[in-house]
Amino acid sequence: MDSHTTVSTFLLWGFSSFPDGQDLSFVMIFFSHVTILVANVSIMVAIKLNHNLHTPTYFFLCGLSFSETCTTMVITPRMLVDLLSESKTISLPERATQMFLFFVLGANNCLLLAAMSYDHYTAIHSLLHYTILMTQKICSQLMTASCVTGIVVSLCIVLVIFNLSFCDSSTVKHFFGDITSVVSLAWDYTFFQKMVLLAFSAFVLVGSFIFIMISCVFIGSIVMRLPSAQGRYEAFSTCSFHLTVVCIHYGFAGFVYLRPKDSDSFREDMLMAVTYTVLTPLLNPIVYSLRNKEMKISLKKVLGNICRFSPRW
Repeated sequence: MDSHTTVSTFLLWGFSSFPDGQDLSFVMIFFSHVTILVANVSIMVAIKLNHNLHTPTYFFLCGLSFSETCTTMVITPRMLVDLLSESKTISLPERATQMFLFFVLGANNCLLLAAMSYDHYTAIHSLLHYTILMTQKICSQLMTASCVTGIVVSLCIVLVIFNLSFCDSSTVKHFFGDITSVVSLAWDYTFFQKMVLLAFSAFVLVGSFIFIMISCVFIGSIVMRLPSAQGRYEAFSTCSFHLTVVCIHYGFAGFVYLRPKDSDSFREDMLMAVTYTVLTPLLNPIVYSLRNKEMKISLKKVLGNICRFSPRW
C-alpha cells in the first residue's frame, strides 16, 4: 500500500454527538457570526474613515480585524451548513483547503499580536523616534512577514497531514476537522510526524507568545520608571487591553492545540474549538473598541450609519 491518502471524503461527526442541541447551536452560532462580521468590519471602516486613527497601532488592529473576519468566513458558514444538513461530509480537497486557510489565518493572528506588542514597546521605549522606527513601510513589512510566515508554516503542516494514509475510517470527530481529529484516522502516523507537527505549531504559538511576554516585561520595566503617575496609568491601560486579547487568544489556542489529547476528550476538544473559533473573534473588537475615545466615536458613527440605512420592516 502506498503512503498517500486513500479516502476522498470525510464525515464530520462533531455536531452529531449533540443531536438535541443542533437547532440552538445554529441560532447561537449564526448570530455570533453576524455580530463578528459587523463588529470587525465596523472597526476596519472606522479606522479607514478617521484620519486620527491612521497610526501603526490601528494599522495592525485593522489587519487583525480583517484576519479575524476571514477566519470566521473560512469556518463558520460550513459549520452552519452542517448543522442543518443530514449529510455532514466534506471532500478531501475542501478539507485540505479549509485546514490550510484556517492555519494561515490563525498563525497570522498570532504573529500580528506579536507585531502589536513590538509596536507598544517601541511607542513607550522610543517615543521621540517612534514615527521614524514605525513607518508605514515597516508596518507593511511586518504585516507581510506575518502573512508569509503563516502561509509557509501552514503549507508544511497540511503537506505532512495529507501525505498520510487514511484507510480505516473517514469519520472525523470534530465540526471542521483539526489536526488531532484528522491524523487520528491515519494508520501510518508516526512519532516523528507528530513531533514535526508539534514543532510547527509551537513555533507559531509558543514563539510568538514568548516574544509578547518579553515585550511586556520590557514595557513594564520602562513604565515603572516613569516619573508621572498619569503616564504610568496611560501606559498600563494601553498594554492591558492588548494583554487581555493575548490571554484570550493564546489561552484557547494553547488548550486546543498544545495540550495532550486522549481518545475520550473529543467532546471537550470540540467545545473548546467552537469557543475559540466563535468567541475569540467576537471579543477582540469589543476589547479594542473600549480602549480609545476616538475609536468609540468613530464606531458610533459607523454603526449609526448602518442602522440608518438598514431596512425597516
